[in-house]
Amino acid sequence: MRFDTPKPISDSLQKYLDKFPHKKKLRQGMVLAVWEEVVGKRIASQVTDIHFESGKLVIKVSNQVWRHEIHANRFSIAKRLNTRVKAQIVGDIIVRS
Repeated sequence: MRFDTPKPISDSLQKYLDKFPHKKKLRQGMVLAVWEEVVGKRIASQVTDIHFESGKLVIKVSNQVWRHEIHANRFSIAKRLNTRVKAQIVGDIIVRS
């Protein structure tokens, strides 16, 4: 009799996601879902719209000060979002006010 070591469910889920036909859209949805968790409530509260356009994360903010703040930190934010969803989904962040 052979007993294999149980595999973490995250491994099975990852294999499923790799084969999922709309995995890019799914991962984009995951990015949107973790946005507040990654950037924090303070920044998230200033965002009036967030969506993807041609692979770029487009963020609309309520004022120029926050636009500048998020723009200045966009590479760090993109990296943290990609790390969180374990995929290179956010290529660039466009900040509008």
